[in-house]
Amino acid sequence: MPETAAGLAAALAGLPDPRARRGVRHRLAVVVTAAVCAVVAGYRSYTSIAEWVADLPAATALTLGIAPDRRPSEAMIRRLLQALDPEQLTRAIGVWLAARSTTTPSTARQAIAVDGKTLRGSRTTDTAARHVLAACDQTTGVVLASTDVDDKTNEITRFAPLLDQIDDMRDTVITADALHCQRDHVDYLAERGAHWILTVKANHPRLHAQLAGLPWQAVPDTARDTDRGHGRREIRTLKILTVSTGIDFPHAVQALQVRRRRHRLDQPKRFTTETVYAITDLRVHQAKPAQLAGWIRNHWSIENKVHWVRDVTYDEDRSQIRTGTGPQVMAALRNAATGALRTAGVTNIAAANRHHARDSTRPLALRVSSSRLAARMRRPAPVVGVAVK
Repeated sequence: MPETAAGLAAALAGLPDPRARRGVRHRLAVVVTAAVCAVVAGYRSYTSIAEWVADLPAATALTLGIAPDRRPSEAMIRRLLQALDPEQLTRAIGVWLAARSTTTPSTARQAIAVDGKTLRGSRTTDTAARHVLAACDQTTGVVLASTDVDDKTNEITRFAPLLDQIDDMRDTVITADALHCQRDHVDYLAERGAHWILTVKANHPRLHAQLAGLPWQAVPDTARDTDRGHGRREIRTLKILTVSTGIDFPHAVQALQVRRRRHRLDQPKRFTTETVYAITDLRVHQAKPAQLAGWIRNHWSIENKVHWVRDVTYDEDRSQIRTGTGPQVMAALRNAATGALRTAGVTNIAAANRHHARDSTRPLALRVSSSRLAARMRRPAPVVGVAVK
């Protein structure tokens, strides 16, 4: 079996099968691997995944572990995916993707962004939309862990259970938005040996006022970068102050001020300015200003790396999958497909979906270098002549 399919099947081998043992014709790892391959090719629903499996050439089906004359039906695929444990599935996929990732040097400190997302397509007339909280590797955009946030709780109570799914967090940097600027959270991270950078907004009015009242005017910029794109220019600056006393938050060592100034390229004199404050337990010798700025910026970029791709490329908000754990499981399959493409060096997920849809063997053998994959995606499809009478 090609490397991608074989590695994923091995990672899924320990996943509990919710089906009764009697009458099982297709192994769970084979069905889920086939589903991930179909999602890599751009398929979005149970029906389309079953159609992808039905259209596989006999040799490809055998390579995947499926008997050509006895393939999984749409009903079987749907019932299995609706019954899987999404948290265990996400964890197994995260381990597989982490093993595939080669973009982060071994000496670099890992940064993980904790962010929530609402699955709007799962809303019905009687129930609210499902909400999930995920932990994503900032560099690759790979979702390492995920947990369901039901309507009886919120993201705050699911923070520790989410990160409990990650075995080793020592020396890891956790970034989160203002909702998770909680004392219990930083105590938990200190026990796990992790560091943190937390945004502070008006939900902590006293802490926000303390940060805003620091003498920022007397502090020089420690990091600055400029981006151009989408018809606009953005200038980002970072200022840092050591706060040994006077900040009412445990373990806080440094205060950060991030200022973003934007203007349209055709209106260079009309700026909009946004100022954001954050705190961290990282000391001066533990992280350089450019690293702190990069971790904050990468946390914001998760919206584009993960959420935007699922909403726009995979049209998640209009998904009709609502039964059982189906919405969370399909979200995990989309994360797996996106992560597999990201770790292969792909930046345009939509183009990669089309590339892998043209040949059913491509999703099974996705593990190629980014330059080779980019060259293949740029290669035009063969022209087929059609005789017309």
